[in-house]
Amino acid sequence: MLFDLRPKEKREELFDREKELKETLDAFDRYSLVLLLGIRRIGKSSLLRVAINESENIGIIIDARKLYLKGSLNESAVLNEMGKIKGYFKKLKLREVDLKFLKFDVNSNKHLVDIFEELNRLGEKSGRRIILAFDEAQYLRFYGNRGGRDLLVLFAYTYDNLENITLVFTGSEVGLLHSYLNLENYEMPLYGRLAKEITVEPFSREVSFEFLRQGFRELGINAPDHHIELAIDHLDGIPGWLVEFGTIYAETRNFEISLDQTFRRAKNTIHNEIRELEKRSNKYRFVLKAIALGWDRWKNIKEYLHARKIRTSDSRLSEILRNLEKMGWIKMELRDGKKVYKIIDPVVEQILKGD
Repeated sequence: MLFDLRPKEKREELFDREKELKETLDAFDRYSLVLLLGIRRIGKSSLLRVAINESENIGIIIDARKLYLKGSLNESAVLNEMGKIKGYFKKLKLREVDLKFLKFDVNSNKHLVDIFEELNRLGEKSGRRIILAFDEAQYLRFYGNRGGRDLLVLFAYTYDNLENITLVFTGSEVGLLHSYLNLENYEMPLYGRLAKEITVEPFSREVSFEFLRQGFRELGINAPDHHIELAIDHLDGIPGWLVEFGTIYAETRNFEISLDQTFRRAKNTIHNEIRELEKRSNKYRFVLKAIALGWDRWKNIKEYLHARKIRTSDSRLSEILRNLEKMGWIKMELRDGKKVYKIIDPVVEQILKGD
């Protein structure tokens, strides 16, 4: 069902992503390193899950956010998460493969490299590739006490030696994921490895309209065209927000209530995300607010902060803007030959305007 709030699992639930799905499935077979990129709520997790379910390969998904939220992102935590895959493999009933190695726990003598090597042997024996996917992989930079570098060494070893494993990393904070993997830095473990990048973009206006229209049809609802057009005016082509609106509209059959509740629910989510930013500095919120209100040039943002008696050096402001770009909150564009900044998610922009 298109208006299911959970990540999609089946091809028929994945709307207008045939190109990206084919590209992802091809990448599983052709590349050892795949990056699945896009902003929050764009549908990366859905695309990944559907691709793994459609693939003839063996897929394992580890959500790096879950490990981060538990407060300890270390080898034991990753091993514990991977320990849960043994039930999945048993369901496959691969009689020709010895699955005894899956009987491990965090107290065993096995390390991550041992498990990766065993998975590689499983792939070889079964004639299938092992798709080892880390969702929201930018959080892996919190692994251990070396900024996740130990994992990067493991990934480089896997790329070079374990030919039956494809590593997949998804990331909504695209710049942070690139900074963590650091494929172009000679001093970093993954330097020089070839990665296939697949970017999930927002729906076009036409596709957004058809998405909402088809979602309502599934529920037997004949929503007026002007309601759908107005919803797209406010929510743009970001599937996560369109699903929220469609779900609420299906319950209320009232456009104003549905849009208002969508923004109320979005506001809680976005404020939680901004609070995470404020753990770095409360200046992040004010910079985002300035851009949302149209103070979109570097000089204007500086003036906005100064007017609110928020002191920051030029270098610090530039650093904040770079970080917000890396985390997928804003993007830089050229207007009349000058740099301007724009909030990427229109719902975030409208909520910041109203705060």
